[in-house]
Amino acid sequence: MFPERLRALRRGQHITLEQLAAGLNQQTSETDEDDHQNTASQIGNWERGVRTPSFIEIRKLAEYFDVTMDYLAGKTERDAYDLGRLFLSGKQLSFNREVLSGRDRYEIYQLIDGYLHGKEHRGTKTQPNQQEELDLHLDDH
Repeated sequence: MFPERLRALRRGQHITLEQLAAGLNQQTSETDEDDHQNTASQIGNWERGVRTPSFIEIRKLAEYFDVTMDYLAGKTERDAYDLGRLFLSGKQLSFNREVLSGRDRYEIYQLIDGYLHGKEHRGTKTQPNQQEELDLHLDDH
């Protein structure tokens, strides 16, 4: 599953093997002590299933494509996100183009957590995977 997902991610973003190698080489990894450089042929071998990347390389790929390592391994689908983990992660988050501070993130996490835990006391029963309509009026001022 990994070779297919890697190939689909790269091709879906119209990135060549050389461009992906350059992008991965620009990333810095705290645990990568040996300043190893990725190559196009190496990534091609990963996509063909000839070779398997290391844990560090898989993590770099996940960060580059903004997916989870589980997604790359075929354990989850791409659109499955755990908001709790996202809010507590080290990733920079923004809302309506405003970057959230650590305190903002924590408070929003607490609000969502309180909402979900308080839902049982509100008396409204929603079906699993049911989405409620959210009417947002955007004023152009």
